[in-house]
Amino acid sequence: MDILGALLHGFAVAITPANLLWALVGCALGTAVGVLPGIGPAVAVAMLLPITAKVDITSSMIFFSGIYYGAMYGGSTTSILLNTPGETASMVTAMEGNKMAKSGRAGAALATAAIGSFVAGTIATVIVTLFAPYVADVAVRLGPPEYFLLMVLAFTTVSAVLGQSTLRGMTSLFLGLAIGLVGLDQISGQARYTFGVPELLDGIEIVLVAVGLFAVAEVLYFALYEGREKETRNTMSRVSMTGRDWKRSIPAWLRGAAIGTPFGCIPAGGTEIPTFLSYAVEKKLAKGQDRAEFGSTGAIEGVAGPEAANNATVTAAMIPLLTLGLPTSNTTAILLGAFQNYGIQPGPQLFTTSAALVWALIASLYIGNVMLLILNLPLVRLWVQLLRIPKPQLYAGILIFATVGAYGMRQSAFDLVLLWGIGLLGVLMRRFDFPTAPVVVGMILGPLAEAQLRNAVSIGEGSAAVFVQRPMSLALLAVIVLVLVLPRLVKLLSTRRRAAAA
Repeated sequence: MDILGALLHGFAVAITPANLLWALVGCALGTAVGVLPGIGPAVAVAMLLPITAKVDITSSMIFFSGIYYGAMYGGSTTSILLNTPGETASMVTAMEGNKMAKSGRAGAALATAAIGSFVAGTIATVIVTLFAPYVADVAVRLGPPEYFLLMVLAFTTVSAVLGQSTLRGMTSLFLGLAIGLVGLDQISGQARYTFGVPELLDGIEIVLVAVGLFAVAEVLYFALYEGREKETRNTMSRVSMTGRDWKRSIPAWLRGAAIGTPFGCIPAGGTEIPTFLSYAVEKKLAKGQDRAEFGSTGAIEGVAGPEAANNATVTAAMIPLLTLGLPTSNTTAILLGAFQNYGIQPGPQLFTTSAALVWALIASLYIGNVMLLILNLPLVRLWVQLLRIPKPQLYAGILIFATVGAYGMRQSAFDLVLLWGIGLLGVLMRRFDFPTAPVVVGMILGPLAEAQLRNAVSIGEGSAAVFVQRPMSLALLAVIVLVLVLPRLVKLLSTRRRAAAA
């Protein structure tokens, strides 16, 4: 009953005219961001962070959340019509959705993607509502050793899962940790890694790093490497589903939601694994003519399942973000930075200290899902028109917007130099396949992990044995070792099996 009362209070805050407007603008902007290839929600949120600094925090977080899950809805449009996934989460949708479009069934693919996103997003939001408070209650009982190891787990999962190489992921992570150390030491007050530059005494702003790595780097990378690519678009058909499409889609939506929700709840790094897993499950369960459509004319289950898994993962990712302060993707890392921008640290105390904010945010997820269904089904032809915007003008606008926003924070020319330096670094990272999410995660969680490590060592009176003497911290250590060792073990065994078979 407490949860229901808190949720109703959240709805009372979320349905105020101002917050409804922010939710609508966020959802519409998120859908547009998802439709435009190459501009993900991380770029949009990073670019708008400086602009919303003076907005009320509840409205601001509702706005950013609207962009976050709105982009997941819109991403299916480009995947299906252009075979160009705007986000890695939409890669699987492109596999079957684009084949459906080529077979004249683009409308059915777009409809199952939008409705599946709504169904799975709503199911995952119910899970967030019911279980997030209990996760927060358990998290309150954790001490510094457990918190430090939880952050190490976040470091290892994000670094190991995102990107093609664990070594590159770890390199990005340590770069982020190094950036997080710049400024004054939290305890001694000594300047660290400032190189005598007064502007660095306060540390490097997370907003600058986010805007530089995502928005500026995206534009520069496009100008350098992708500017001459031409895109072909499949024709639109009527956005509707037949009775047979419904019969095939409903079980796929439910299975996708069941697969995606647990992956969102654990800090396991992104939507790639659940979407591919959902696709594999749907292909395995398909029989006869339905199975023959996979990889040929396009199977509707291959769109319905992965899209549902994608949105369930994205929504459920709010649980570790709000209750533990652990981001599981690029966008949640930037959302964490947005919270910190307002002086709020997500974690177990958030449900007590900022209950109104949390429940308004959760209520806005329900409202946003309904808004997105209305925006995506009847207005899909309108969103497709966004693809006509010339890329050079679009990216030039993003660059101007990002630069003005970053300068507006402190009116510092040094910030602009830093922004462009970070942008060039982002281009190099993307060019050589270094993932950017670990940089943001390392920068945000690094100082927090340092503080928890110091507290844990103080509790252990200088001994590192404190990490193995407590059952929960020992269990977390075991999980960290498994995350690092298990993928290599599986790869080694599969290599040996192939060698034996040959």
